[in-house]
Amino acid sequence: MRILLVEDEIGISEPLVTLLEKSKISTDAVYDGASGLIQAQKGYYDVIVLDIMLPEMDGIDVLKTLRAQGVHTPVLLLTAKDSVDDKIAGLEIGADDYLTKPFYPQEVVARVRALARRSADWSQGDRLSFEDITLIVSNAIVEVAGKAENLTAKEAQILEMLVKNAGNVISKEKLLDTVWGLDSEATYNTVEIYIHYLRKKLERSSKVKIITVRGLGYSLRESK
Repeated sequence: MRILLVEDEIGISEPLVTLLEKSKISTDAVYDGASGLIQAQKGYYDVIVLDIMLPEMDGIDVLKTLRAQGVHTPVLLLTAKDSVDDKIAGLEIGADDYLTKPFYPQEVVARVRALARRSADWSQGDRLSFEDITLIVSNAIVEVAGKAENLTAKEAQILEMLVKNAGNVISKEKLLDTVWGLDSEATYNTVEIYIHYLRKKLERSSKVKIITVRGLGYSLRESK
């Protein structure tokens, strides 16, 4: 799972990112509404956690713009405002949930997971299967020929992309952009290393393999 956190208060953002990452929820953080809108428009995310009071562009305008553009990613609004009218206004413009500051960080994690399960991108459920492998997304576990293997968060995200696009080619650039983010210092070599790790964990499968398509990227396909 990958989420976008749009929160300008560093004292809130940084601990949340730490907790989310420990919960195997990959998190990209930005600190103003304009940057949040740009990132959210890319369609990479399972959930967006969006503060209302933001510099450059407030969260309400970000959400209105996204919904007007047909972006239906679930949104959890964070705000210091606690009136019923504020909550209703946020929900009426397209928010899926609403959390008032101060809050327990663990509650954000729980609500993010709940929203992800209900999202359109989660319509296949928490278990994604292809031939004799099954990825349990929320726990970052892959079952290969009936035996479970633990995955790192990055391995789980890569495999999720491969399973959802089985038979199609995903470029190294797309993997870098989606799994590590635009500001990451990860390289093509980083992707190659993680693909190597995944191949080792899938090697018991007699039905699928990750193949390299030279000059293009990687594809999860049936073994021949």
